[in-house]
Amino acid sequence: MDMSTLFALKGRSALITGGSRGIGRMIAEGFVQSGVRVYITARKSEACDATAAELSEQGTCVSLPGDISTKEGLASVVARLREHETSLDILVNNAGAAWGAPFDEFPEDGWDKVMDLNLKAMFFLTQALAPDLRAAAASGSHLAKVINVASIDGIRPNPLETYSYHASKAGVIHLTKRLASRLAPDGVIVSGIAPGAFGTKMNKDARDHGDEVKTKIPAGRIGTSEDMAGVAAYLASRAGDYVVGETIAVDGGVVASSPL
Repeated sequence: MDMSTLFALKGRSALITGGSRGIGRMIAEGFVQSGVRVYITARKSEACDATAAELSEQGTCVSLPGDISTKEGLASVVARLREHETSLDILVNNAGAAWGAPFDEFPEDGWDKVMDLNLKAMFFLTQALAPDLRAAAASGSHLAKVINVASIDGIRPNPLETYSYHASKAGVIHLTKRLASRLAPDGVIVSGIAPGAFGTKMNKDARDHGDEVKTKIPAGRIGTSEDMAGVAAYLASRAGDYVVGETIAVDGGVVASSPL
């Protein structure tokens, strides 16, 4: 055992979807500081470019903007990544969307938008980059990793009427298990993260009403960038090699304290 290298990531490559803000940015910053060549993608080019420029002050971060919820956008991101890298060590499937509406009024386009990005794009991006991940694993120095970002809302329901979001994140957790069993023999380890309350644009309650939200969290606080970067680094490194198909709740104890 060598604890000095157990969590080492220096020199590896990573693609992080939805990397311009929120959870994706937290992971991207942690990887950049760990010496990873990080590529981030997001639908809005300006935001993606700006985040990459900021993170490049700490290491290597390249902007690859695109809409991976479309076949053309996904193919473009993959092609541009391959202009920089011949293999891929880490894929973080983080891009996501939410939609809220009363049950009797919930629209089909709100269902499709969320499912297409949160679940469908995750599968097809992993499929498209499987050769690149296998190539990284074939080097023999370390396993390749896929980290899928789900949500504690995929583990247990909450009162919000975000039907497609709940369903998509539950699907992510189950898909993580299925992909893990298929890809582990290829040296590609698939695992997941289920965030709880982090102060992001998607989680406006935690961002804008943190003092109130934290009273419902056993740990007594909102999640921080360090919390997210830490678990992502664990899963991406040698330390997480034997965590296969599992989704880790990073939520300060919310799931653990929820009624069965």
